[in-house]
Amino acid sequence: MTHTARKRFGQNFLHDQSIIYNILGSLQAEANAHWVEIGPGQGALTQPLLDKGVRLDVVELDRDLVASLQKHFAGHPRLTIHSADALSFDFASLASAGKKLHVIGNLPYNISTPLLFHLLENTTVIADMTFMLQKEVVARICAPPGSKTYGRLSIMMQYYCATEFLFEVPPECFEPAPKVTSAVIKLIPHQQAPVIVNNLPQMGRIITQAFSQRRKTLRNALKKITDAALLIELGIDPVRRPETLTLAEFAAISNALAFLED
Repeated sequence: MTHTARKRFGQNFLHDQSIIYNILGSLQAEANAHWVEIGPGQGALTQPLLDKGVRLDVVELDRDLVASLQKHFAGHPRLTIHSADALSFDFASLASAGKKLHVIGNLPYNISTPLLFHLLENTTVIADMTFMLQKEVVARICAPPGSKTYGRLSIMMQYYCATEFLFEVPPECFEPAPKVTSAVIKLIPHQQAPVIVNNLPQMGRIITQAFSQRRKTLRNALKKITDAALLIELGIDPVRRPETLTLAEFAAISNALAFLED
């Protein structure tokens, strides 16, 4: 399958067989399980997944690649090809009763964050997700409180999922080679949220506000939302910086504000 990578789609095709082998080794792809591949590209992971006996839906935006995949896998009984934009695709529509989806993909760098947040809306029907992303994004997702890379993406992803940094993937494993190192991450949606959040959109707004001025103290970063007195009441020092707060502490601020508004 030959195809010239298109920059506007953020295409970098994985070709290194050892990396493909490592990715497959990290999966528990059992026969008849339902898998969804985002951005199958030239099918580097598609065929190995089908070889494991899974039922597979693939979502591809590039119509030329869709045509190539349809030709290459013509008539395959366990493969369904969707010509669609993953950013607006209804992943929940693929799930059948009692059978959750396993999602995998080499996500384009230019849409990875909004696509991850779109997938978080469907975690009730997702068993696990394995993605190739820019290493910097994977580091941010897995970052603990207090680290330089800890921020909104870390907190929201960790609210929804357990995160695991699997391994790095160097640029030369792709064609064309990107200018950055990639990494593979595994995300497993929590069956029960790690903290109670009474108003999730509100907590999201608080976190966004806090990290929009991450070098400021909480007192200053959140002055449009709350005051130091509430933070002190919650046992949170107002002179701390946003990157030092845990998910539980952001949840406590959000829940306290929701209570006051009621």
